[in-house]
Amino acid sequence: MREFLDSIGYDRWVLLALLVIPMLAALGIWVHGAMLGEDDARDRASGAARQIALWAFIIEFVVSLGLWWSYDATSPAMQATLDLRWIPSWGVRFSLGIDGISLMMVLLTTFLMPLAVLGSWTSIRVKRHSYYALLLVLTTGMLGVFVARDLFLFYVMWEMMLVPMYFIIGIWGGERRIYATMKFFIYTMVGSLLMLVAIVYLGIKAGGPAGPDFAYESVRRMAGGGGLMTLFGAVVPASFLMFIAFALAFAIKVPMFPFHTWLPDAHVEAPTAGSVILAGIMLKMGTYGFLRFALPLFPDAAMHPAVRTTFLVLGTIGVLYGALVAMVQPDFKKLVAYSSVSHLGFVMLGIFALTTQSIQGALMIMINHGISTGALFLLIGMIYERRHTREIAAYGGIARVVPLFAALLTFVSLSSIGLPGTNGFVGEFLVLLGSFQTTPYLTTLAALGVIFAAAYLLWAIQRILFNRLDKAENEHIPDLNGRELALMVPLVAVILWLGIYPAPVLRRMEASAEQLVSQVSAAAPTANVASAGNP
Repeated sequence: MREFLDSIGYDRWVLLALLVIPMLAALGIWVHGAMLGEDDARDRASGAARQIALWAFIIEFVVSLGLWWSYDATSPAMQATLDLRWIPSWGVRFSLGIDGISLMMVLLTTFLMPLAVLGSWTSIRVKRHSYYALLLVLTTGMLGVFVARDLFLFYVMWEMMLVPMYFIIGIWGGERRIYATMKFFIYTMVGSLLMLVAIVYLGIKAGGPAGPDFAYESVRRMAGGGGLMTLFGAVVPASFLMFIAFALAFAIKVPMFPFHTWLPDAHVEAPTAGSVILAGIMLKMGTYGFLRFALPLFPDAAMHPAVRTTFLVLGTIGVLYGALVAMVQPDFKKLVAYSSVSHLGFVMLGIFALTTQSIQGALMIMINHGISTGALFLLIGMIYERRHTREIAAYGGIARVVPLFAALLTFVSLSSIGLPGTNGFVGEFLVLLGSFQTTPYLTTLAALGVIFAAAYLLWAIQRILFNRLDKAENEHIPDLNGRELALMVPLVAVILWLGIYPAPVLRRMEASAEQLVSQVSAAAPTANVASAGNP
């Protein structure tokens, strides 16, 4: 396979193709929608929009699969690179590339998007052309974040994905969709604007007489020696302020405790595909940002004992708080939303523990959370279409009526809990193992989150599936159909594969994780790296 990919020059065009394919498909859908006009009946009758979107995402996934074979796992260097002049007068280049960290995020994105279309197949009944076109544009923005090697390009892609999700929630969401989408937009924009100021400052400082330079490597070389700045009369290192600006934007996107309050509303009000994309991909933008930008560009600030301990403590609080709040939620979708806060808390713990094992574990949780939580949201969407309620109390004993749904919900819940043999176990085990070397006390506290996760999910599926069947409206719910089963098969397969044999994925991430740890550790004072989280 590697020889074939080399023969067609795959590495030279693949990343550009992954960004262009969704945009061309979105253009085709909009043109087709314009030909139909404003008639909603004709829009509903036409299946062209979802067909175009599905085939575009399938093509996108097939094209991206070549990266699995073409990527050299032994090298931490950027691969499949592309570097073109874009806005020369501003020092902006259209620069793309992947390493072991971004490789897995790209594959996760291209894997989930066709499933998101299948999950929307019958639930989206109005303005279908606009909906599927926005999904495609959103995909270009998300992939652009993962492959951008220019800070200005990264920011453009970061903001580009915000607008489609705003409309997806605002138009096709639930009853409180306007409140949820405004909250989502405002939270994200506040952090993003501060990051923009930091990016402009870094680009100017990294540039010269010819103008700014936003190239990642140029900024990384300069960032450690960014000089001093005055804040409220105090003189502080510029790198510290730049780190805060980036970290705030990423912490909101994760979302870390206490910046998480936009997430449950957005998840509950979003359509099924919106929830899958939010949980499966968009939340990973924040953790990816810490791995790609916040830590490598500002290691002295990130590894300062006070800063590092703060993030380790907030990550641990997020693990426990998210799990405990999930336990008391009456709405199943909101329960899964709060479980995301808990899972992403493990990721932040692994990132700031800064060992190779904890970084690899954090990356595995990012992947596994996208698979398992995405599958949970899809299943919730399927049962919601049948009963039009997400209240846990509205169900009870439906395993007798919908055995296929019950089996899949139980299996996916066990994977989210982290049952050995499923994907969820590998990431959490590596994070706890790697983090214990750095911060044993906080890691021990965070391990309680695994127990709490079992409590809130097992209790939920007991009440939904295995209590008495005492409501007449639940006695004739149709079980999953062929499309829904086909939708779940790839997710179940990946859950089992990553749980039983994760070595190929870990091998492709290992060199990049080791390089990140060595670069950040070398640039930060040794005492800082060793002492965080310990008394």
